[in-house]
Amino acid sequence: MHHISGAEGRTRTCVFLMSGIVFGYATHHWNERSLGEVGVVGPLTPGVDWSRLWQLAADMNKETATETDKGKWIMLQAHRAFICGALLARWDEAGWKLEPGGRRVDFGGAYFNRYELWTGNLTVEGTTPAMVAPRPTV
Repeated sequence: MHHISGAEGRTRTCVFLMSGIVFGYATHHWNERSLGEVGVVGPLTPGVDWSRLWQLAADMNKETATETDKGKWIMLQAHRAFICGALLARWDEAGWKLEPGGRRVDFGGAYFNRYELWTGNLTVEGTTPAMVAPRPTV
């Protein structure tokens, strides 16, 4: 497991609901070619720590799942929400900030066109308190 020293950007971003928690998903580029090599995912709901995302991934995977397996599950959920999910918001370009201390997973190759996943506590410009408020699960 590798920790994140923090990151920020202004890229394609969305906000989605999963298990009663609102999450943000953004892309991050390593260079000016803007290929979207990194997926950035984190909770936006106040009081929810990024470790909750990894708890969900552990709960939804087999007991022997590796960190990479869990990271791929997280990436799959974020990508699914972005492509065909019931998004709460989507921006072609929005500012976001990932706080230091999260977790980074290297996929060892492209997975949904992302080579790495960075998770942590996230903020996304344009979100409102009502948008990121916790929701009851059904």
